Amino acid sequence: MRYWILEFPAEFNLDLGLIQLTEEFRDLASQLGYEEHINLIDISSIPSYDWMRRVTQRKKTSKKGKVCLLFDHLEPVELAEHLTFLEYKAFRRIAFTDYQSYVIHGSLVDNPTLERSIALFNGISKWVQLMVLSKPTPQQRAEVITKYIYVAEKLLDLQNFNTLMSVVGGLSHSSISRLKDTHAHLSSDVTKVWNEMTELVSSNGNYCNYRKAFTECEGFKIPILGVHLKDLIAVHVIFPDWIDDNKVNTAKMQQLYVTLNELVSLQSASHHLETSMDLINLLTLSLDLYHTEDDIYKLSLVLEPRNPKSPTSPTTPNKPDVTLDWASGVTPKPDPTIINKHIRKLVESVFRNYDHDHDGYISQEDFESIAANFPFLDSFCVLDKDQDGLISKEEMMAYFLRAKSQFHCKMGPGFIHNFQEMTYLKPTFCEHCAGFLWGIIKQGYKCKDCGANCHKQCKDLLVLACRKFSRAASIGSNHGSLPNSPSIAPGPLIL
Repeated sequence: MRYWILEFPAEFNLDLGLIQLTEEFRDLASQLGYEEHINLIDISSIPSYDWMRRVTQRKKTSKKGKVCLLFDHLEPVELAEHLTFLEYKAFRRIAFTDYQSYVIHGSLVDNPTLERSIALFNGISKWVQLMVLSKPTPQQRAEVITKYIYVAEKLLDLQNFNTLMSVVGGLSHSSISRLKDTHAHLSSDVTKVWNEMTELVSSNGNYCNYRKAFTECEGFKIPILGVHLKDLIAVHVIFPDWIDDNKVNTAKMQQLYVTLNELVSLQSASHHLETSMDLINLLTLSLDLYHTEDDIYKLSLVLEPRNPKSPTSPTTPNKPDVTLDWASGVTPKPDPTIINKHIRKLVESVFRNYDHDHDGYISQEDFESIAANFPFLDSFCVLDKDQDGLISKEEMMAYFLRAKSQFHCKMGPGFIHNFQEMTYLKPTFCEHCAGFLWGIIKQGYKCKDCGANCHKQCKDLLVLACRKFSRAASIGSNHGSLPNSPSIAPGPLIL
């Protein structure tokens, strides 16, 4: 008990059931007269580990002054340091019981801390792909690939193997690897670095290159979590808990201990990262992506269509050799409260660095440069509603809140609307910009399938998914159309 308390104090602070059992055990020892043992199981002096519950808590840094919030302008080492900071925050919150639960159950059920760490891993991989695909020309896409290859190299210098695996996995994904025109613009030096990075995290020989490099590293380092979790699962499945005469299998316990002890001990290593919380706020929001692999692959096909002469070209995204086949479906969950908080912090960071005269506004040009950090997130709604060329905090908040809540619908199969010009008999407002549909006749456009209304200039920008519904429902909502206007065709609800 004493060893357990000394080695895993967080368990006695975070687990209310364990706290109660320990106190009951201590009371029992007192009743039985074992006074010399009471102090050994005293947990009253254990420090608070409540910070491990608060996934979004951030610690203050000493870095001052204005910072660049444009990903395209950041040096690879800056991106690597800030990604490592986010990775370490997620890694150090994983408790021993989280590892134990995953190994025993083989899933992330009731394991939000580990799930958050895996979601960050997958989010970075998708983010890298989207940053590449956000550029219109092969040369520009090659420049982005080059940058993230050097980011991977800096991650190796920082001994952050988990994010390194995520970045390499993103660049190795078929949505990027299939871009032949883009890769033709990569220099031989960049290709050499890329080959070294992919070889390092390759799954060949049970990740033997990674294991060798990781073992040789000292001090602060972040492991490829999936590799070590697979090790734990393998030991748990292969070896029985009990051996002859119902004795504990100490050989199994020892192997589990070696891996678990290393993972837990690395959480207390100190880092010397110089980070800006403004940039951390921006990264936190930009990494929360809800695109699927199919969505991203479709974007890749639009940029560089499949060669019709090459029938062997893949029709669906393939998983690269370097990535881990574990928890691949884990994505950030769109919690409105957390998203709202992240957006508020982002907006504060933007105005702290771009509102030079402190009048509460930034220019349209500055905002557009910031919005470029969010691939495919621009053109979601009217931003500068008063059209004064300046963006207020309220306008930016409204923009990101609406875009974040709706942009995942844009790629869906039910997104295409069937618009028809309409005359409205009652006051009607645009679904896109929330503006009034002015005029006497033919004030705007209405979707025949779902009934969405908008201005002519807004109908191509609308990001509301088209949801077809029954004729009865459409009659109830079609209060603004003429009696002889075309009725809405019945159809299934498309989510």
